[in-house]
Amino acid sequence: MPAPTVMDKLVSLAKRRGFVFQSSEIYGGLGSVWDFGPLGVALKRNIKERWWWSMVQARDDIEGLDAAILMHPKVWEASGHVAGFTDPLVDCRTCKARFRADKLGEVPCPQKPSKHPGEHSTCDLTEPRLFNLMFKTFMGPVEEQAAVVYLRPETAQGIYVNYLNVLNSSRQKVPFGIAQIGKAFRNEITPGNFIFRTREFEQMEMQFFVKPGSDDEWFERWRGLRMAWHHELGLNPARLRWHQHGPQELAHYARAAYDIEYEFPFGWNEIEGIHNRTDFDLKRHQEASGKKLEYFEQASGERFLPFIVETSAGADRVALTALVDAYREEEVEGETRVVLRFHPAVAPIKAAVLPLVNKDRMPEMATALYNDLRKHLVCFYDDSGAIGRRYRRMDEVGTPYCVTVDGQSAEDGQATIRHRDTMSQDRIALGSVLEYLRGRIGGIGQGG
Repeated sequence: MPAPTVMDKLVSLAKRRGFVFQSSEIYGGLGSVWDFGPLGVALKRNIKERWWWSMVQARDDIEGLDAAILMHPKVWEASGHVAGFTDPLVDCRTCKARFRADKLGEVPCPQKPSKHPGEHSTCDLTEPRLFNLMFKTFMGPVEEQAAVVYLRPETAQGIYVNYLNVLNSSRQKVPFGIAQIGKAFRNEITPGNFIFRTREFEQMEMQFFVKPGSDDEWFERWRGLRMAWHHELGLNPARLRWHQHGPQELAHYARAAYDIEYEFPFGWNEIEGIHNRTDFDLKRHQEASGKKLEYFEQASGERFLPFIVETSAGADRVALTALVDAYREEEVEGETRVVLRFHPAVAPIKAAVLPLVNKDRMPEMATALYNDLRKHLVCFYDDSGAIGRRYRRMDEVGTPYCVTVDGQSAEDGQATIRHRDTMSQDRIALGSVLEYLRGRIGGIGQGG
């Protein structure tokens, strides 16, 4: 039996420690749909809050939005999704599996996993045909063509159709942006790699509206800002790179496009895209709706349709990236220590409070400290098992600091703070523990 891969170990840890569960697991699961457990939802929320802070709270030129998942079907006709949001699909007549025709080299053959679909002697693939990725449903009590609506395959269109509403109500001026975090749905043919490619996912998108002619400058500016954000998330810069879309890769609406890619155990893959979408989207919606979407610039007296620079990241993918990047196996005193070296600001639990033993007033002192800290930080109290075992449990979920109340604490009023990454220890006064932790964990928007 082959040794488990890094991804095998990470998937196991994610379930065991409450990061990610298979959706509907008691019924056998649902293909490529996942539930975020207590620690997973905390990790993803921390990532989303840092994104929102950097995009909306820290800037004066970006407004927030939460558009509905269900939209008028003409939105998706105008955007081109109804006609063109497709992938090439092939079936294997032998094993009945289905694959994306342009991604055959990335998936194993169900009959012989060491080969790709079409390479095994018994493979019998059909000719490619186009498959629309949008989930279709019906609005109202009657299932008929006139009642068809779609689950949105991206959050961007909700921003475009609200462009004028946000512009007028916020009294912004071009250049300005609209940011949104929300669920999107794609009926992927071959999803996989854990939570990397799923059928239900969460996007963090920002559309920045600029004057034509200034789009190249803003495009480069946003490229720099977005890569810097991933560095500040604590990701290893050596495992991040740019991928420029060539002429054959560029979407029909894009003048330029770059992906931020991360080196996963399964290869380099996109975690965020930055696109110059020109005025394609606003022009299509203006034509289809009959509503003027032009911007009047008072200083120059010009009217124009803004160009759009888009930044689009997947919250689930960035959470997976943080997990992969943080995962370590280290030899400590002859034993293997599994540790998640999260940036302290995104760690689901910031500190654990541990009484050394359950006697001599240690539990009472530790409980009092825990109740004080939890008003300000996400903390965890653990009094079960040997102290070394409790340290290992906290290492495995990425808790950056463990605060231990021991027998000496009643005498000197101090606790021992253990650092996750170095395992070094500091002795700190109980009344100074909160200040000590805050200075090292940082706030939502801090990079250090």
